[in-house]
Amino acid sequence: MQEILNIAAYKFVPIDDAAELREALRAQTHALALKGTILIAPEGINLFLAGTVDSVRAFLASMRADARFSDLEAKESWSATQPFRRMLVKLKREIIRMDHPAIQPAAGRAPGVDAPTLKRWLDQGHDDAGKPVALLDTRNAFEVDYGTFEGAIDWRIHKFTEFPKALQKHRDDLAGKTVVSFCTGGIRCEKAAILMREVGVADVLQLEGGILKYFEEVGGAHYAGECFVFDGRESLSPDLKARASGVSARAAEDPDILIKR
Repeated sequence: MQEILNIAAYKFVPIDDAAELREALRAQTHALALKGTILIAPEGINLFLAGTVDSVRAFLASMRADARFSDLEAKESWSATQPFRRMLVKLKREIIRMDHPAIQPAAGRAPGVDAPTLKRWLDQGHDDAGKPVALLDTRNAFEVDYGTFEGAIDWRIHKFTEFPKALQKHRDDLAGKTVVSFCTGGIRCEKAAILMREVGVADVLQLEGGILKYFEEVGGAHYAGECFVFDGRESLSPDLKARASGVSARAAEDPDILIKR
């Protein structure tokens, strides 16, 4: 039985009451017996939570009652056991660290492409304008090693703060292509797409909802391997089934992996 509902969600939106929001979410997640991680920063919120269906649904309903999070979208998957060991609600400078202050996703998103459209482009070998599609993996190298899209560009970065420098080095390689940035759930590829547009890459899109939403909507077409996830399940196959039950070996070695993105 897959009784535990796992969700991943984020929203870039200005938050000026982070400390108060932290305490409210701490109390709510405790009352609902949820476990996972919530990151709150002036630029928005990022969360990974797991619990019973009723508890998770109640939490999402409460979040969406706040006008700032009314359109919060969650990627869902299931597990037989609780993949998190504790509940953390943390205040951060950024919900995903890039160390590039000029990038403000809440001020305007880069255009996106949904999973069915991307699959169609990959099926036909080009986008609807006939341009070649360059899939750019914005994740860390160890995540890419679990699996990625066939033919995806991998700059072998070890942390997301290395992405701006890698872009400077490889920007010319992207010329003349429709670039689709992607990551686990959408948060890194959203920032990456904005940065690429800022430095003059002409045609850049982000994969809406990342790999997890792609798996959810179209399965594993054009994807080889699994997707590393930041909880005890370790990785998910394209049918959203977990490799591990409980805390993964990587998480046991490095408990902080559960709050990295």
